[in-house]
Amino acid sequence: MAIDDDAARWSWDPSLYAGSAAYYAVGRVPYPAGLVEALAAAVPLDGTGTLLDVGCGPGSLTLLLAPHVGSAIGVDADPDMLTEADRLAAERGIGNVSWRQLRAEELPADLTTPMRLITLAQSFHWMDRPLVAAVLRGMLDSGGTLVHVSATTHWGTAAAGSGWSSPASTRDNSAQSPELTGNAPPWRAVEGLVTAYLGPGRRAGQGVCSVGPHGEDAIYRAAGFTGPERIEIPGWTVERTTAQIAAAVYSLSWAAPHLFGARLAEFDDELRRLLDRVSSDGRFIEQMRPIALDIWR
Repeated sequence: MAIDDDAARWSWDPSLYAGSAAYYAVGRVPYPAGLVEALAAAVPLDGTGTLLDVGCGPGSLTLLLAPHVGSAIGVDADPDMLTEADRLAAERGIGNVSWRQLRAEELPADLTTPMRLITLAQSFHWMDRPLVAAVLRGMLDSGGTLVHVSATTHWGTAAAGSGWSSPASTRDNSAQSPELTGNAPPWRAVEGLVTAYLGPGRRAGQGVCSVGPHGEDAIYRAAGFTGPERIEIPGWTVERTTAQIAAAVYSLSWAAPHLFGARLAEFDDELRRLLDRVSSDGRFIEQMRPIALDIWR
């Protein structure tokens, strides 16, 4: 993988999200229902065709879109993420989804059905992007669409200005809206606590990495895509609990449970005491950042 100089010093390994799957669905804020409505205005979501969600994690986007397509396939390299996705599909009564443990670089594997819709949500930056973009272009049917979802679902605008704040979401760097009542999660302090335990380098599996979404438009165009057409989903307000904020921390590659080793219980105790100091009733109000849907054809 040679995305940029930072990525060149890092190689993917299976421990990237080890232990995080169970926390993902609890800690990550769900995509808003308005995402489907906005997407349907640009992409046929008429109950037909096949959706391929690449880097699907526990199915956060796959399961949202599955009721609007004929069939859906979620692909991820982490088996625990797929186990969680399968559990959630059964829990929600969604039966037109199948799951495949594959790295994106292994596609198309045996998936020979042309895809009507391919999605990548908060996942493309972990891949060999030129290779994967070219393969996905070849997997689309003649009228197919690829949708790149740029979002941040682990924290909101209160984390603006953070050194580890993901640029993948949007270019919105506003702070917590002043009209919100209630305590915002203390994300900068949480980052400081993680750094105190794991060091200043942003951990990623067995290495340190700062891969990010740089130059992706050029990569898609080089693979033969045209676009993008951009759709913006406005930010929204959520209420979150201490348990959900803690789960959001453990859902992150740079704070995955395995990274803390024997000190996990010690870290968890400090994390919860930090959150309790900010909100004694365990309730947090947060303004989420807008979501961008880049549509490539």
